[in-house]
Amino acid sequence: MKRIILSGGGTGGHIYPAVSVAEALKQRFGEEVEILFVGAEGKMEMTLVPNLGYQIKGLNIVGLQRRLAWKNLALPYYLLRSLNQARRIIKEFKPDVVAGFGGYASAPIVFVAQCMGIPTVIQEQNSYAGLVNKIVGRRAKSVCVAYEGMGRFFDAEKVVMTGNPLRSAFGKGEIDRAAAFAHYGLQEGMPTILVVGGSLGTRTLNNMMKSWILSLDEVGVAPVQVIWQTGRFYEKEMRTFFENYPTKNITLVPFIDRMDYAYEVADVVISRSGACTVSELCLAKKPTLFVPSPNVAEDHQTKNARALVDKDAARMVSDAEATDCGIATALKMVADKELLARLSENIGKLATPEAAERVADEIVKFIKD
Repeated sequence: MKRIILSGGGTGGHIYPAVSVAEALKQRFGEEVEILFVGAEGKMEMTLVPNLGYQIKGLNIVGLQRRLAWKNLALPYYLLRSLNQARRIIKEFKPDVVAGFGGYASAPIVFVAQCMGIPTVIQEQNSYAGLVNKIVGRRAKSVCVAYEGMGRFFDAEKVVMTGNPLRSAFGKGEIDRAAAFAHYGLQEGMPTILVVGGSLGTRTLNNMMKSWILSLDEVGVAPVQVIWQTGRFYEKEMRTFFENYPTKNITLVPFIDRMDYAYEVADVVISRSGACTVSELCLAKKPTLFVPSPNVAEDHQTKNARALVDKDAARMVSDAEATDCGIATALKMVADKELLARLSENIGKLATPEAAERVADEIVKFIKD
């Protein structure tokens, strides 16, 4: 029986890659592998992971506040407590390998495993390595990355280009294009823009949409079709606005239940540039206008987007520019068929559909017979 701990949490960007690797391991070994997730108590992984059929243990750990905050004074207490919890989990579970996927939840379990002589593998989703992975990556056996040039953060001999793991349900099989348009109440043949800001939503992209609707040449009629995903956090506010300013050709939804359909109908996507989102867009080969979030560690979303823009695989506007010129830029993109074809081809070259299997390969490599 192979026994593997996977750890990462706090956001979907750390959790879903770990889940996708768990799926790859289960597909490969079936009942011959036992997987335990380790996350942070009270965070989304403690609900999400069990709902997907995996067992999880929670650590009593908090993250470092990147500004002066009283909460940081309690960090040593939580860190020591979580290290003791991690040690107990490892002694009880007896893993062959521990794999960390970033986020502060993964730090204690990966660090303790390294101290106990257990092989560790880490997976870094972004083009700029996170603080936790930079620390534990020094003693990791293998570092799985999705961007070139990551040797500046890690021992170059340990770095393996795997791409970012995506869940197996994404990007598999042919999409029924007519069904995709019908699902969102759209008509085929009309240019379509997808505005997506994550499950909770993004204030900047919502303000961008509001500003554009108020400025339309023909009041109440958009010149292109738009799927406007507001996010659940902003749903009530944006629905109230849309009721006051109803606009033809715009479909407002709080959450996108069929992302495969949304990508299928979109000619251009306007999106944040989190690592997993970028990987999905590469796999979907979608011409994209990135609006990186400025409220993330080390401004890594800008670095993620820049890595694609420099390869002529996407376009980007800053968060500060988006409200004024985001939609205008997307409309210019939609009108330029040669540009769309080039962006689609170039972003598709960066896709890594077998990323989960590649990370699984690295984990399995360090399991002793």
